Amino acid sequence: MNANELSPRLQVVADYVPKDARLADIGSDHAYLPVALVLNKKIQYAIAGEVVQGPYEAAQRQVAKNGLGESIEVRLADGMEAVFLEDQVDAVTICGMGGVLIRDILARGKNLQRLSGSEKLILQPNVGEKQLREWLTVEGYTITAEEILEDHRKVYEVIVAEKLEAAAEYTPQELLFGPFLLQERSAIFLEKWQRQLEKLEKVRANLARSDQQLAEKIAQVEQEIQWIQEVLDESK
Repeated sequence: MNANELSPRLQVVADYVPKDARLADIGSDHAYLPVALVLNKKIQYAIAGEVVQGPYEAAQRQVAKNGLGESIEVRLADGMEAVFLEDQVDAVTICGMGGVLIRDILARGKNLQRLSGSEKLILQPNVGEKQLREWLTVEGYTITAEEILEDHRKVYEVIVAEKLEAAAEYTPQELLFGPFLLQERSAIFLEKWQRQLEKLEKVRANLARSDQQLAEKIAQVEQEIQWIQEVLDESK
């Protein structure tokens, strides 16, 4: 992969980064995203944050190889601890992690005053999208865009969120499926939820055979199955 080219998943994320943004890419790995954005003149400055020594060193090498040391700072730190308010970051990208971990990184960043709330968040959770959307909603963010795509036979979702004057409110179904994705109902979206329906039906069958008192769990699975069936039926 050329330094100024990205995988389909990261390209979708890059497309949502505002022009000339001051970016913090948390969990930057090889710093592919900030390097490509600077090389393509989309942004002028970025922080590439990484908590693990190996990926941190890989990011340093990638930045140095492309001569971008003045435009990209690689910092070894845990999550949003790589960022300070005086950095004046106005966009944050967190990609390739579970939604719960992304949620926890953002929550800790807020508690440590490393996240002002004015930043545009471009998030790509691998799983746990519902829990991430729930946190965003509680914190007063509005989901302004979503994408679902397949990359190397895996399905990924990208969630873009910002704090607007009036925060949006979402139904439980919108938090599960994604408000934009639920409205669009693309072929990839329907395929994803068809697979999830089949998994949940197996879970329900196993729970029904269990001798334990699992009424609450069964009810939760039944509710999700009902929602998925409704979405799939309405899309036929």
